[in-house]
Amino acid sequence: MIRVVVVDDEPMVCAHLTTILSSAADIEVAGSAGDGAEALEAVIRHRPRVVLMDLRMPGVDGLTAIGRIAELPDPPAVVALTTFDADSYVIRALRAGAAGFLVKSTPPEGLISLVRVAADGHTVLSPEAARRLVAASAGDHRRTERARERLTTLSEREVQVLTCLGSGLSNADIARRLHLSEATVKSYVSRMLVKLDCGNRTQAGLLAHEAGLLP
Repeated sequence: MIRVVVVDDEPMVCAHLTTILSSAADIEVAGSAGDGAEALEAVIRHRPRVVLMDLRMPGVDGLTAIGRIAELPDPPAVVALTTFDADSYVIRALRAGAAGFLVKSTPPEGLISLVRVAADGHTVLSPEAARRLVAASAGDHRRTERARERLTTLSEREVQVLTCLGSGLSNADIARRLHLSEATVKSYVSRMLVKLDCGNRTQAGLLAHEAGLLP
């Protein structure tokens, strides 16, 4: 079972997401929380594999909670929930350690699928979220230059793997695309995260977008 904690200051939103996720046989909503402080307590109590985290909440907000959860031993994957009223806020969440993000209006089948992806340790980007991410990163030339400077430490093959991460591909998908074994891809990803000083695959994928590796 994939244990999930849902965090949102709107009880109706928590109830809606819980209803959708509970309809899947392999997902259990272990708990919910109304702010970041409650979220941290719920994570420690229930030990979920995935947390769906609203970003804008009174008290301890989602950004602060994501940072605190990331410091826990064996932390769960935290997926930021957003309505995209502030794209820069979402990008800050990714840099704080979020495994990805999705819009609250994501259809039920898409939400369930993305929770499964997050539970498997992969980047979570719905198609709409990916488009917004590219748009939010566009036009900041200084950020692009800084991102490209960081990529100079990578080999040509590592850059190819990074580009695939930016597209949200799993290790298996990358292996098929680049004609490598999954074990080799996993090794590339691990070395790349160290070289780039990225905490997870999503941060590396964001860097790929900022460096302009994706069309």
